[in-house]
Amino acid sequence: MYRYLVQFLCVCLFFLGCREVEQPNYDIGLDFQPLEEGLFWEYEVDERIVFGENDEETNSYFIKDRVDYTFINDEGVEVFVILRSKGNTRNDYEGVGNYALFVRNRALIRMEQNERVVKFPFPPRQGSQWDAKIYSSNPSEIFQIDLLGSYDLNNVTYSQAARVLQEDDDDLITSRDIRYEVFAKGIGMIEYYSEVISYCTRNDCLGQQIEESGSMIHMKIINYGKN
Repeated sequence: MYRYLVQFLCVCLFFLGCREVEQPNYDIGLDFQPLEEGLFWEYEVDERIVFGENDEETNSYFIKDRVDYTFINDEGVEVFVILRSKGNTRNDYEGVGNYALFVRNRALIRMEQNERVVKFPFPPRQGSQWDAKIYSSNPSEIFQIDLLGSYDLNNVTYSQAARVLQEDDDDLITSRDIRYEVFAKGIGMIEYYSEVISYCTRNDCLGQQIEESGSMIHMKIINYGKN
């Protein structure tokens, strides 16, 4: 009788142990983009606008994004409204617009001008790909995580970062389109880069990579916190 009781207790302990393994406290990485009212991120920005051959303009300024308020949408999801401000210095910010962020189906979604774009998956995995425009009526765009780990930016090393490659194409004849965002665990987006340029395609300049139109914008984080 005693032997059967011991066997029964061992079986119970075995299944209890399995239950603990099957239901771990799993971190899906939501803090790669913290969302809470009052959180803010400041960026230094370099911008270049190409108007035509040998005709371009460069600017440097600052952008501050701040979670202004939240609301619950029709799907029962909490939406975080981000107020974007711009200034030539860090002391003269003026509001220039807003956008919204929310998490749905384990993905970070940005909503701006009535378009929803899937920016980041939870949890992030090296090499993962997704259709960023799955909730949009616009054509598909495949984003992917091409770097997951340590990342250096402005002489700072972020030990846990993920780079989302949105586009990396330069045919050296008609156009260049390079876009990516970098997210750091516990901070959010720390870098944004977008360079979309059209080359001259006339017979006398085809293949010479003479920039005819387009723009480049590079945002790098310099401060973040809550106020």
